[in-house]
Amino acid sequence: MGDKIRVAVIFGGQSSEHEVSRVSAEAVIRNIDTEKFDVAMIGITKDGRWLSYDGPIGLIGTGEWQQLAESRQTSKQALLTAGSAIAEVQKDNKKIDVVFPVLHGCNGEDGTIQGLLELAGIPYVGSGVLGSALGMDKAYAKVIFEKAGIPQGKYLVYNRKQITKEFDKIADAVEQKLSYPCFVKPSNAGSSVGVSKVHDASKLQDALQLAARYDRRILIEEFIDGREIECAVLGNDDPVASTVGEVIPCNEFYDYEAKYMSGGSSEIIIPANLPEEIIEKIRDYAIRAFKAIDCAGLSRVDFFVRKGTNEILINEVNTMPGFTPISMYSKLWAASGLPYGKLIEKLIMLALERHEDNKRDVDN
Repeated sequence: MGDKIRVAVIFGGQSSEHEVSRVSAEAVIRNIDTEKFDVAMIGITKDGRWLSYDGPIGLIGTGEWQQLAESRQTSKQALLTAGSAIAEVQKDNKKIDVVFPVLHGCNGEDGTIQGLLELAGIPYVGSGVLGSALGMDKAYAKVIFEKAGIPQGKYLVYNRKQITKEFDKIADAVEQKLSYPCFVKPSNAGSSVGVSKVHDASKLQDALQLAARYDRRILIEEFIDGREIECAVLGNDDPVASTVGEVIPCNEFYDYEAKYMSGGSSEIIIPANLPEEIIEKIRDYAIRAFKAIDCAGLSRVDFFVRKGTNEILINEVNTMPGFTPISMYSKLWAASGLPYGKLIEKLIMLALERHEDNKRDVDN
């Protein structure tokens, strides 16, 4: 036991992707090599409580873990803060060596948890504060992609107050710059939560109001008649890209239901049926995007390949992509020769490597 690396898997969280996080975390815990790693589990409830958990793994995905965790702790312990939860799983001289924050969306994938772990001095899987924040904020990521010379579609950005006060001006801008159909989405959200495909002007205001429920800034993007292509990136300063996969959604677009609720009826094709030069260009753009927003560990980079011309346009970077059984990230690496268990091990070692590389001399 003493020679094992102790990994704390954090799951749940206060985001619209709470349920997805639990399912992802359960898959990670089930597939981690227990000959090399000792696993501690910390769940974050939807109301923000941090609970240490040592019960059956199968209750994490269903959500039943929470009741069991609460029943095993005193009322004082049931109100654990982040710091005390980490302290709880480190008691009896069982130090946490690295954290795997299997958290999707706001308050987890956006730099918040990463900042906490930086302050605590604990290594963690995935991008740092900057990379996580930029990956989560689609509007600012687009600014970086433009600077890096990575092609993308046309877009507009507004805030909540503008929706109410300047709706007519927004509608005119959409007509002139983007036309219909277009996509409306929260700038900070994941798993296509709050995203609408707007077919005509009569539906624009409802779509803006829906997106505004999830973030104060709203992104409006042109509709791209393209194939949805995804590429997985792995590494720190010298990342590598997987083969690429294509998603053929069961719904009108690859929304939350198509990703997680459809029972796998969306079709995933790996490798994507594209010319080799297009695949290599996508892999190159994926690595450039990863580096541009300062990612680390892992990211899934999503693209459109325009039908008819094969023009490549970046969509977004996901710094903590899903680890569910139907998730693209792990499937892409499996197809590239890196099985799921080995992928988890590689990510943990990359986290430890990055932590060492980030150490600063604070005495000068």
